[in-house]
Amino acid sequence: MKFNALALPGVVEIGIEPETDARGYFARLFDTEAFAAQGLPTQFAQHSLSHNERAGTLRGLHYQADRPEAKLVRCVAGRAFDVIVDLRRSLPSYGQWCSVELAADRGNAVFIPAGCAHGFQTLVDGTELMYCIDVPYDAQGAAGIRWDDPSLAIDWPLADPILSARDRALPYLA
Repeated sequence: MKFNALALPGVVEIGIEPETDARGYFARLFDTEAFAAQGLPTQFAQHSLSHNERAGTLRGLHYQADRPEAKLVRCVAGRAFDVIVDLRRSLPSYGQWCSVELAADRGNAVFIPAGCAHGFQTLVDGTELMYCIDVPYDAQGAAGIRWDDPSLAIDWPLADPILSARDRALPYLA
């Protein structure tokens, strides 16, 4: 496994190191010892799947207000532009964002520390993302920030995103 720190503190892209032969390849997606050595969680309370029919679908930017959650997100089908926004007021990176393209054919994932908002836009039809989340879901604490917040100025790759009514109504960061 390869661990690559991204622009925000604690955000890590995780790549696979496939062992290939004539049949295809085998690769570790998760390893408790490797994650622990990087200071990442080794236990997850829930595993979820987001299936998205159409390219341009945008989900986010979501976070848990009362019980911040850390996430490990992997694209298992298709490709997605994945965005992380730092909401940790104690850090100089508060209000900054970074992105990574997650792609099933690359096998990469991103670790998102607690205290960050997360969203993604699908780049192809039939994109699926798998989430491993370190704490149980809290519907009361579900919160979010508008995807088009001008203070963030996120450069989403596809115009006219497909959004839920909930995501359209999210507040701005300020």
